[in-house]
Amino acid sequence: MTQRRRIMWLGFAIVLGMVAAQGARGQSPSTSAESRKAPTKSCTSLTALQIPGFDMKITKAEGIPTAPAGTIRISPFAPDTIPVAVPSYCRADGVMDQRIGVDGKPYAIGFAIALPDNWNGRFLFQGGGGLNGTVNPPLGMQAAGSVPGLARGFAVVSTDTGHKGAVFDPSFMNDQEAALNFAYVAVGKVTRVAKQIIMQYYGEQPSHSYFVGCSTGGREAMLTSQRYPDDFDGIVSGDPAMETGYSNIGLGWATVAFNRIAPKDANGKPVPTKDFSSSDRKLIVNAILNACDDKDGLKDGMIFNRRACHFDPAILECKGAKTDACLSADQVDALHKAFGGPKDSRGDQVYPGFPYDADMVAEAPGLSFLPSAGPNILGNVLPSLSMNVDQQLATVRANATQTLTDTATWTNLSTFSGHGGKLLFYHGTSDPWFSFMDTVGYYERLGRDNGGADKVLGWSRLYLVPGMSHCQGGPATLDQFDLLTSVVRWVENGTAPDSVIATGKDFPGRSRPLCAYPKYAHYKGTGDPQDAANFECRE
Repeated sequence: MTQRRRIMWLGFAIVLGMVAAQGARGQSPSTSAESRKAPTKSCTSLTALQIPGFDMKITKAEGIPTAPAGTIRISPFAPDTIPVAVPSYCRADGVMDQRIGVDGKPYAIGFAIALPDNWNGRFLFQGGGGLNGTVNPPLGMQAAGSVPGLARGFAVVSTDTGHKGAVFDPSFMNDQEAALNFAYVAVGKVTRVAKQIIMQYYGEQPSHSYFVGCSTGGREAMLTSQRYPDDFDGIVSGDPAMETGYSNIGLGWATVAFNRIAPKDANGKPVPTKDFSSSDRKLIVNAILNACDDKDGLKDGMIFNRRACHFDPAILECKGAKTDACLSADQVDALHKAFGGPKDSRGDQVYPGFPYDADMVAEAPGLSFLPSAGPNILGNVLPSLSMNVDQQLATVRANATQTLTDTATWTNLSTFSGHGGKLLFYHGTSDPWFSFMDTVGYYERLGRDNGGADKVLGWSRLYLVPGMSHCQGGPATLDQFDLLTSVVRWVENGTAPDSVIATGKDFPGRSRPLCAYPKYAHYKGTGDPQDAANFECRE
């Protein structure tokens, strides 16, 4: 893969297991319909199903018995298991539009649908991750707390969006139909086919339809509200990969900033993993927390009041020689550039900057914004020491494929909101791939273009998750929350989710409310500081 291709697509290539695992634990009230519906057909009979207007066939259909708690892995890539029992269901695997592509390879839109024996009358589309290419188990785990959608009785569908391949492999984009399927077409087709399968299996259409996804799945969630506004009643979009052409310029910009101060190896190439020592990282983390942690009324290692967080690494610059108690001038300059985000030759911001969040620089397992030996942004991948932002920007704008996939930012959602659709966003403030400020920017434009922020609050909410990395994880975060229940209650009961309770495996007994933007969780000053009940949403 060329260096340019890697820049363009590496931001998309988020491990599927990380995306699927989001929200695997935590508080999650059951979301069940008043009456449950049993199938009217046998599972195996679905292999003979034909749907007029679609080149579709079910390749396999079999009944899956009840799985006790802890026996199903959340993802093939992660050891965690689903903490609740998953009742028996019918799983049907199918393909649509089988063909041979321009590269001589076979293509088809692959999908899998799980049809629970005790159906709650609802349909849930499970978003993908990375460049897709794999049909993940249709469980409905994303942003669902401890109880996946399937265990609650949702009929759940997942798809590979029209190609098979590794998460890092963008070669399918050379085929026009495959590129279109990945961009948006496959989601629409799978939605319509899944609803027809549900109709045939249960004898009735879903009472309500939902879409939940993170990363690429977050982008897919956004495009459903924009391109298929009548298909879903409730949508949840997490850490959306909505502008990867621009976000990758941001990552490349940070990479160059760190490479410039990196020591060189024997071949003269930068070794950015040595830019910041462990003591440097601890110094930065402590300084960020000292500047921002107590702005929400409590020093707990989490920064909820983002707008009051003003940190400048210049306060850490050494007055003399470099020591463990200060940063060199080069380190400070690199931090300013990397976190500030890229600007073109006219000084215009090309992609939003990244926040100074403690988990963005902490030396811990998982993604990191600073170059590290483990997974991070592009710092230990590209040896570049310079970057022409204008040229990169022109390349993105001229790349038809990139333009095709960066089209999930349309703000005219009058049809979606007009029929009562509800749209929830969430984004980790320590996401090192896609700045949460990009999602904030979209959400604010949504208000600007749809009658004002107060009007949009009638059908859309955004939740920022302090310390959360890309879709999950982070050394100091509460990343388990149930937005699936929240969106269902809003759609079906009219209960607007002003906040949602978040917990995390690394903090047993701790809970916090995630407040709808622009509000944040503030400690009331009395009561158990570990209990979300003692926090209030302030602006």
